[in-house]
Amino acid sequence: MTNDPMIDRRAFLALLGLGALASPLAARAQQAGRVYRLGFLLAAAPLPSERSAVAILIPTALHELGYVEGQNLVVERRYVEGKFDRLPGLARELVQLRVDAIITIGSTVTRATKDATTTIPIIMFGNFDPVAAGLVTSLARPGGNITGVLIAPEGTLAAKKLELLKEAVPRAGRIAVLAPGDPNFRPQQQEAEKAASSLGVKLVVVEVRGGDYERAFTAIAAERPGALYVGATSYFMRDRKRIIELAARHRLPAMYEWPEQVEDGGLMAYGASLSGLSRRVAAYVDRIFKGAKPGDLPIEQPTRFELVVNLKTARALGLTLPPSLLSRADRIIE
Repeated sequence: MTNDPMIDRRAFLALLGLGALASPLAARAQQAGRVYRLGFLLAAAPLPSERSAVAILIPTALHELGYVEGQNLVVERRYVEGKFDRLPGLARELVQLRVDAIITIGSTVTRATKDATTTIPIIMFGNFDPVAAGLVTSLARPGGNITGVLIAPEGTLAAKKLELLKEAVPRAGRIAVLAPGDPNFRPQQQEAEKAASSLGVKLVVVEVRGGDYERAFTAIAAERPGALYVGATSYFMRDRKRIIELAARHRLPAMYEWPEQVEDGGLMAYGASLSGLSRRVAAYVDRIFKGAKPGDLPIEQPTRFELVVNLKTARALGLTLPPSLLSRADRIIE
């Protein structure tokens, strides 16, 4: 027996922690016999070896919450693969399967899914403004059957990324933009164009057609840009190793979307954590499976962003990054 208040406080907190752990376990135990069906409607299928795609990360996060694919969770995945005319049919297919919720990525995919159902909960994920797109009433109370998680709090982060890229390569008067053949990309391009004007930079936009990166980079090289902005899209995340290889071959300092692209040899990236955002999407799926209404769940926005820089890549390019930029980097890969 002790009268030490610190020990008593620790014991009290420990009991609180045990209670918090027991509560969700008990809730799951009450629903042990139910099998949930989750739909995914995404732009691009991950490569067989991929471990960093949302189609992999979200089910992994759901597993941590007690949902095991093949046991109490069935996942129905549908991919557009650049054929956007297939979107309405794919969305209707998921609706007809009577899934309990549908995860969508991007405004175009989310709109097609919204057109297909007003009752099945939709958890969107992406780099766009859902209010401006007319998908929800507000971020705080989206209403209807849609909620979700955004990649950026305002805009698309294109302006900030372009600003950082210009700081890294101050001599770059021309910057190429690698763009996908995806209507979702237009807001990013508009934001980048506006930022380029204020930075005194000329943008050269080159679209990847039919996955032909070789041809796209040949077109980029012909424009003789000083740097490359790689658009934020699931296609480019999936194909990052090919893009990084071509950027290195053409000696182009490049800005990417996710830290994983820098870990694989890209020069720099600025944004939120993909794994962290995927966990937030999984948390919303969990809440909806337990009865929450999507229209009552505020659309989440990230509050923390990382600047990740690969010094090995910089050295290979013969690029000396300014100390002011390196001092602000959250992570430097040697």
